[in-house]
Amino acid sequence: MGLDIRIPLGMIFLIIGGIMAVFGLITRGSVDLYSRSLGVNLNLTWGILMFIFGLIMYIAGKRQKWQDDPVTPRPWEREGHKSGH
Repeated sequence: MGLDIRIPLGMIFLIIGGIMAVFGLITRGSVDLYSRSLGVNLNLTWGILMFIFGLIMYIAGKRQKWQDDPVTPRPWEREGHKSGH
C-alpha cells in the first residue's frame, strides 16, 4: 500500500556510507587527518558499516514489498506454470 520506510532509509545509508568509505579510501595515508582518532581511519570504517546497514535495509524493504504485493503474481504463481507440489 504505502512506501516502506526501509527503502528510502536504506538508500540514504547506502549513499552516505559510500561517500564516507570512498573518502576514507582516498585519505587513508593522511597522518594529519586521523591524528585525533589515534590513527584509525573512522571514515572508512563507519562508511563500510553504514553501507552494509543501508544494503540490508534496502534489500529487506524491497523483499517485503515484493512479498506483500497482491497485484503482481510471484513467478511460481503465474498462470500456466505448473508446480511440482
